[in-house]
Amino acid sequence: MQSRHSIAFLLVAFVATACGTNPVTGKREIQFVSETQEIKLGEQSYAPARQAEGGDMEVMPELTAYINEVGQKLAAISVQESKRNLPYEFKVLNNSVPNAWAMPGGKIAVNRGLLTELKNEAELAAVLGHEIVHAAARHGAKAQERGTLLQGALAVGQIGAAVGGVDSNLAGLAVGAAGVGAQMVQMKYGRDQELEADEYGIKYLKVAGYDPTGAITLQETFVRMSNEKGSKQGFFDRMFASHPPSIERVEKNRAMAATLGIGGELGEKTYQTRLAALMKAKPAYDKADQAMAALKKKDYAGAKALATEANKLVPLEGRFHQLLGEIEVEQKHYKEAVPYFEKAIQFSPNYFGSYLGGGVAQYQAGNKTKAQDWLKRSHDLLPTAPAAYYLGNLAKDRGDMTTAIAHFKTASSSESSYGQLAKKEIMTVDLPQHPEAYVATGAQLDSSGRVIVLLQNKSPSTLTDIQVTPVFVDANGNIVQSAAPLRSGSLAAGQQTSLPSSLINLTTEQAQALRIRVDSARLAE
Repeated sequence: MQSRHSIAFLLVAFVATACGTNPVTGKREIQFVSETQEIKLGEQSYAPARQAEGGDMEVMPELTAYINEVGQKLAAISVQESKRNLPYEFKVLNNSVPNAWAMPGGKIAVNRGLLTELKNEAELAAVLGHEIVHAAARHGAKAQERGTLLQGALAVGQIGAAVGGVDSNLAGLAVGAAGVGAQMVQMKYGRDQELEADEYGIKYLKVAGYDPTGAITLQETFVRMSNEKGSKQGFFDRMFASHPPSIERVEKNRAMAATLGIGGELGEKTYQTRLAALMKAKPAYDKADQAMAALKKKDYAGAKALATEANKLVPLEGRFHQLLGEIEVEQKHYKEAVPYFEKAIQFSPNYFGSYLGGGVAQYQAGNKTKAQDWLKRSHDLLPTAPAAYYLGNLAKDRGDMTTAIAHFKTASSSESSYGQLAKKEIMTVDLPQHPEAYVATGAQLDSSGRVIVLLQNKSPSTLTDIQVTPVFVDANGNIVQSAAPLRSGSLAAGQQTSLPSSLINLTTEQAQALRIRVDSARLAE
């Protein structure tokens, strides 16, 4: 009983030491993640998350310059109000989905697709102010803290799952820390956190000199978009998963704006001027989106025609050249694809996708030196299963099996088709040396006293030519006698079979000494 009281006292003491004050709301709350940890987490995840979400808007750097101007103005208000000086950073991403997100530590991104939906600078300020509050109020850090608490609560269950062989890796192509960054972008905030970000975001908006009406019309736009039906609805799903709009948010913004006082700068003309180049290019990006939809339907001619039109409208956009290359790769026209990827890399030298698609095309075209360079560059920018898989094949081709296995293991952490291919490659190398790792064995007696050998394929692939031998071992595990070997045909993943042996009427001593040795197995073609 005393030990229970001691544990309870320690838990209370631990929670007490983890309490802190929210810098935005002033409320007391439990804080397990320090500001230093927050900032480090954001810094580590920001670059790979931007890569995974479309990459920076390299063709129009003036957009990021503009968003950074407005963002830093609001960030200064946040620092003044919350007394929390985070290293705020603002980037525009080359992504058509109308979205914006914030990472712990003040790392914020806005998609190109959202900018084209806004009407004025006040609405832009409302977006950025909202995301700044998410960062300043530790909403991302709180999600990490909830994860920490859940890990503690589920520790026993996870140990059991691990023993059972349950795969807990994240789905998708990004692997390692890149997968974590991509997951953070999709972080879903609770209703209270969204309302909190709206409330304080409007306050920052007003202090910065903007008309708080911008926050009202912004939420009205989101509600309208969320109610749209048809193909466009799915287009907005990703944004609304993390930032769910509602009439409640519109009304609360309206009430807050009335309290603060309507009036201030809307900045409609400024916004139109600063966004002029993007708005002029919007039809090109729309055509590129249509081309990608056609490509998914394997309408190669339609996809190429649309991508070519987009490329003519904005010839310096690397994504359009990349898309043309991907259309050729889908048709297995690898040599034809290479020049498109060369152009994509020329215009988008800091985007992983150009190097990844180009690396695959170079590998399939037989230019392994260039494939190695481009795939490595892609993997450095954003570690993905496809890049790791092809780098593994390149290492395997040159006889460097240690490096090959390392790359295949990286790729195998993904639940994608490339992850499955990588697992098969690992087996190709490992199976001849360790067949027992992939075949489970057992033995039982039939009604006549004959030993029946049981086999099960534990691997994720079909195995064939499985040979096993019943053997007898001494007290030290040394084989003292062998029976006739047995051979099985093909076994699909998880499949079981039984084989009658030549052993019959064993003594108790022999039965206790019996083992089934796995001699060999190979992957089915």
